[in-house]
Amino acid sequence: MTTVLLTGFEPFGSDAVNPSGDAVRLVAARWRGPERLVTGILPVTFAGSAARLHELIAEHRPDVVIASGLAGGRSRVSVERVGVNLIDARIPDNDGDRPVDAPSLPDGPAAVFASLPVKAILRDVAAAGIPVELSLSAGSYVCNHVLMHAAAWASEAGTRAGFVDVPWAQGQAPNGEPELPLDAIAHALEIAVRTTLDTDDDPEVAGGALH
Repeated sequence: MTTVLLTGFEPFGSDAVNPSGDAVRLVAARWRGPERLVTGILPVTFAGSAARLHELIAEHRPDVVIASGLAGGRSRVSVERVGVNLIDARIPDNDGDRPVDAPSLPDGPAAVFASLPVKAILRDVAAAGIPVELSLSAGSYVCNHVLMHAAAWASEAGTRAGFVDVPWAQGQAPNGEPELPLDAIAHALEIAVRTTLDTDDDPEVAGGALH
């Protein structure tokens, strides 16, 4: 049976919630298959997130890994295209660690592309009426760190992996930052899973940006 690993994050710092973790739990609660869906909530730490991701991969041997995380300030679901082998932490993680100009994978390549059908996911999420965009940067914090580990694993294993950044869920955003309904965020993740499973080749359509 095909196995999909879908992850989100626990709350960061003093935040009471993290919409990526909440959305992953919602997807798990209403998943009906037929594929096997495994979910996990990762710590917002550099060491712990990568370790937990690899534990889940070793335990469940997934065919697809889709990780998700909060990108506060973004107004759209962001389908990430590339992870960069760089940690440059503006603020400490939940363990108090703050690496600066360090690699995510000391012996890894400078960057790794997501192997999900990102343009098909964009198309299908947009068709559902959910604000969505392709993104060329998941930042240089824990989200990008997890994307780098997942994408590098998939490249070596001959499987598929990628990352979806999400906005705050409605009622959660501080300082008037953009929000989306939690149900819409969860639905976008469901579409990302289903489209990946149903799509062998990403459509050759323009999806780049000028800046």
